[in-house]
Amino acid sequence: MAGSLFSVFIVLAVVALVAALLGFRGVAGLSANFAKIALVAAVILFVLAFIF
Repeated sequence: MAGSLFSVFIVLAVVALVAALLGFRGVAGLSANFAKIALVAAVILFVLAFIF
């Protein structure tokens, strides 16, 4: 489950990077925020899976 969230994080980070390079600041910021949320969720799930 955490692996799929990491792939979502990577896709959103790439979208944010490309949007920032093209000048779409709103899309880049939104994608970066969603990428941060996906990364935090993936790390939390990974730690919980490791503990249990």
